[in-house]
Amino acid sequence: MINHYNLDNEPLFLERLATVDPKKEAVVDLSTETAITLNYGQLNDLANRTAQGLLNHGIKPGEFVAYILPNSWEFVVTTLAIWKIGATACPILPALRDHEVAFIMEKSKSRILIIPESYRKFDYQPMVDRIAPKLPHLETTLTITSRDPLDMTACLGGLAAEAPDMKTIEALWPKASTNAQLLFTSGTTGEPKGVIHTHGTLSFAVHAHTKTLRLTDQDGIWIPSPMAHQTGFLYGMIVALSLGAKQICQAIWHVDTARQAIEEHGATFVQAAMPFLADISRDKRPPKGLKIFVATGAAVPRQLAHDATAALECHVVGGWGSTETCLVSVGSPYSNSEKAWSTDGRVIEGMEMKITDDEGNELPRGEEGMYRVKTPATFTTYLDHHDWYEESIDENGFFITGDLAIMDEEGYLSITGRVKDIVNRGGEKIPVVEIENLLYEHEEIKDVAIVGMPDPRLGERICAFVTLKTNKAFTLEDITSYLEAKGVAKIYWPEHLELIDELPRTVTGKVQKYVLRQMITDKITTKA
Repeated sequence: MINHYNLDNEPLFLERLATVDPKKEAVVDLSTETAITLNYGQLNDLANRTAQGLLNHGIKPGEFVAYILPNSWEFVVTTLAIWKIGATACPILPALRDHEVAFIMEKSKSRILIIPESYRKFDYQPMVDRIAPKLPHLETTLTITSRDPLDMTACLGGLAAEAPDMKTIEALWPKASTNAQLLFTSGTTGEPKGVIHTHGTLSFAVHAHTKTLRLTDQDGIWIPSPMAHQTGFLYGMIVALSLGAKQICQAIWHVDTARQAIEEHGATFVQAAMPFLADISRDKRPPKGLKIFVATGAAVPRQLAHDATAALECHVVGGWGSTETCLVSVGSPYSNSEKAWSTDGRVIEGMEMKITDDEGNELPRGEEGMYRVKTPATFTTYLDHHDWYEESIDENGFFITGDLAIMDEEGYLSITGRVKDIVNRGGEKIPVVEIENLLYEHEEIKDVAIVGMPDPRLGERICAFVTLKTNKAFTLEDITSYLEAKGVAKIYWPEHLELIDELPRTVTGKVQKYVLRQMITDKITTKA
């Protein structure tokens, strides 16, 4: 039973690292004109040297160590070095700026911050200078000026320059119960929470995942999702390290770089959000070579999954996970059922999920309700707010996800929306995801999101934000006549259309519906 699962049985990542052939290719970094590659021997040596550097800066076991790094060999080495001394990794998304970075640094009380000199035309040191007066705990900022892993005086800001004291380092290696990771939830609600995982919870998540998908050390793990997010961190970097496989790091999104990762460097597996899948599958020359694409992070239009399967000649499957629980359900690439991609998959072995009413009573299959999950991969607390953690776990140990879902008779999960994303039109709850999926099939629609707009009589009306594939004229009537032809009841039709160049998303692909709701609310208020 999950309640009594012993996480101490899980092999930890550092233990696996020590057993891999040191000559085997470990990291391919595509962030420079010529790819930077490291084998496992070089990776381990750099991590040991960097671990010593952290010790020289006074970092102790249990401390949070913050770093703002894009997908790169430096990200991998830094993470391993932090773990080798029993400290906790606190990666920060490179897209974040003063307010968010100051918030994370203040919450984590990290005494050290590792930054790139520049990334995507943004210089980081001036930002650090601006926020430093608010951060009394910050003692050292290390700036990466050299990308050459052989430049031992300058790479990693000089952190890796010292010869390691392996006896001291090995005595600090973490246990399953040691904190491994502090990640802050991304802004679909606007209120980030500091999620803490241990080596045990992350190890269980990865090993259950790789076993389910039958991944091996012969796979190439492609990482276009930010490594400072759980998708790229755990289901990219750590999947590769736990398998002893090669990881291909892509920092800046471009389809040509994706093609390089797949066709030149042998990427066979990727877990990423919908925009990545859409871009490579809709390209004039879709890259070939992927075996499995697990589409997560946001609702994936089922038409896109169907089209991408054909274009990429690989298995596209759905899945559901969260920062707090890691991946809980996934479609099987070895199943002939269309449900592998037309749903969010089935529960991963060793985990549980159920659909309940508001009081926590389990509902019959086929009924929509609150989605709850229970897994040994569940986080251990929210930083400084264990009360939030306790509120998120019910009396039976299930995490309350905040999602609405349906589970069919075969156990396939379909997320139907967020509790906070429900459009309540005069007491009628609108099936938002179902309507969005239908609209994605419209030949003129590139992207769509449905939100509630304030209405004095009904409480809310249905507003569709749409981006188009062409510059053709497009009206609300085009939507309603299309849905009518699809047999959708009129009560579910959007009542207002907003054309938009691009939907607001988090860096991991989630549509920020609270931004859209505020946009339409402001527009209505201004007109009034």
